[in-house]
Amino acid sequence: MLPHSCHHRACPRCGHDATQRWLERQRDLLLPVPYFHVVFTLPAELRRAVRDHQQALFGALFRAAFEALAALCVDPRWLGGRIGALAVLHTWTRTLEWHPHVHLLVPAGALAPDGQTWLVPPRRKQPFLVPERALAERFRGRFLHLARRAVPGLHLPVIPWDKRWVVFAKPVARPSVVLDYLARYVHRTALSDKAITACDDRSVTFNYRDSRDGQRRSMTLPAHEFLRRFLQHVPLRGLHRVRAFGLLHPAERTTLQRLQLLLASRHAAPVNDNARRPEPLPCPHCHERSLRLVRRLSADECAARLPTGAPSRPSLLARGPPLSFTGALPT
Repeated sequence: MLPHSCHHRACPRCGHDATQRWLERQRDLLLPVPYFHVVFTLPAELRRAVRDHQQALFGALFRAAFEALAALCVDPRWLGGRIGALAVLHTWTRTLEWHPHVHLLVPAGALAPDGQTWLVPPRRKQPFLVPERALAERFRGRFLHLARRAVPGLHLPVIPWDKRWVVFAKPVARPSVVLDYLARYVHRTALSDKAITACDDRSVTFNYRDSRDGQRRSMTLPAHEFLRRFLQHVPLRGLHRVRAFGLLHPAERTTLQRLQLLLASRHAAPVNDNARRPEPLPCPHCHERSLRLVRRLSADECAARLPTGAPSRPSLLARGPPLSFTGALPT
């Protein structure tokens, strides 16, 4: 926590503690199953309309993304049950351009209609949730319908029918990594403070990573243009960047906790009795670990083999004759 923090959710320096608390809450809600990272992007023709009607159309974007995915997942050809998703809104590119899109973190499975069975995607050569082209088409129709209903009289630009809306879904090995990425901008906006390398009264220079080749580059913008780009991503008052749907909705906490217990017992690793046994100590003379029992030594034989001047310990010898192993006794 920085002194004199403003606590504004667009500040590039504040929000560290709030971000950590958000991460801890979300990690506690993770299911012990594989996950998918699904991204829904609006075409360039609609971005101006969304910026002019953010409060209404961002809600339509959230709902259209989840409802399109849920409608395909309820189909028995893919999953055949109810799903859940954590959705986070982003509105920027790495150069601070206006680019609204939604990230969804989705468990790779669904709850069957009986409320007791966890359904998993059919096995294929590569992890697969739903067909992306069908998902994009359903997302397109659902968003346009919800947008017209949310803003009556809204004039949407004509989008060619052959233009494909960008939607992709990829499996993630560790959902916590995706959570870390999404958490960076839950309580911040667009650009971190350390990305700005130089500034004066006329210009601002910042670093970014080029998405085309992954190289680090720098960009210098006039001060007014930098402020315009940054401030357009400051969310409106009352606008939520993070929303939960389906099985991850707060109203489904009891169902989610039951699923966590069910899936944890199902995916628990088998107990390996051999893993619990400590590794046998090597013989100090032949350095072998696999020793073979030959015979038991009497107390007199043990006393005779003690080094000269070593104190005798009759109380220990009286407990019982020790074991004798090949290669373990000194000459």
